[in-house]
Parts: sequence; structure tokens; C-alpha cells
Amino acid sequence: MDSILIVTTTLPTMDAARLLGQQLIDERLAACVQIQGGMQSIYRWDGTLCNDTEVLLSAKTTATQWQPIEAFIKTHHPYQLPEIIAFRPAEYSQAYGQWVNEETRP
Repeated sequence: MDSILIVTTTLPTMDAARLLGQQLIDERLAACVQIQGGMQSIYRWDGTLCNDTEVLLSAKTTATQWQPIEAFIKTHHPYQLPEIIAFRPAEYSQAYGQWVNEETRP
């Protein structure tokens, strides 16, 4: 069984997050997508301090799908330089891991 990754990215609107999330599921790049709205992001872009409301998208996938999901997000994301970060959970149930593996098979 392939190990699980949680891939996160931020988007400007709930609609943009829903669209990208649905595409990730449709393409079988993620088994599950969770979306959290109302997040404040403070960062510097092109020398300007920004303070924006964003939406956090978390996708459950496998290590094998890392490169495909990263490439897909880069291609379909509305930002010029999207945040794309992957985390490896320290522990997860074997049954959940199996389900993620089954749902992300091409």
C-alpha cells in the first residue's frame, strides 16, 4: 500500500476551491478534498504587504500521485505562484489508507 499525503493549497474564493476540488476528485488525483473558508493570509508579494481572505483546500492522496497532483494544481490554479505543500501524516488507519489508495488509482 502506498503512503498517504495531505496536499494543501490556498485559493481566492470558495467557488475556485470547489471547482479545483471537484476536478481533483474527477481526475482521481485525490480521494477526498476538504475546504475551509475565511482564512486570513498575510504575505509579501512583489514588494507589497498583502492581507487577504483565502480558502484552504486539503486533498488526501498517495505519494505516487504527488507529481501528477502538483502538476494539475499548477496548471489549473488561478494564482501565478500557488502554494502547494504536501504533508505525510505520522499515523492513519490501515482501512483509511487502503480507501485512499483505491480511490486514487487511475
